[in-house]
Amino acid sequence: MPTIDWQKSSYSGDGSNCVYVAASPAGTVHLRESDDPEVVLTTTAARLHTFICALKERKWDDA
Repeated sequence: MPTIDWQKSSYSGDGSNCVYVAASPAGTVHLRESDDPEVVLTTTAARLHTFICALKERKWDDA
């Protein structure tokens, strides 16, 4: 398995609770929190984009 390069999200700031993101050579996106780095969420760039847009538009409030 190729090594992926984790980067701290710019939205995490200087705090201790950070979100890290990495892109794999296969095109998937990986997310993890500093509190529990062994738990990794994997998705596609398109699905992550859709999720972030929904958060920005607060679409979960309509459900």
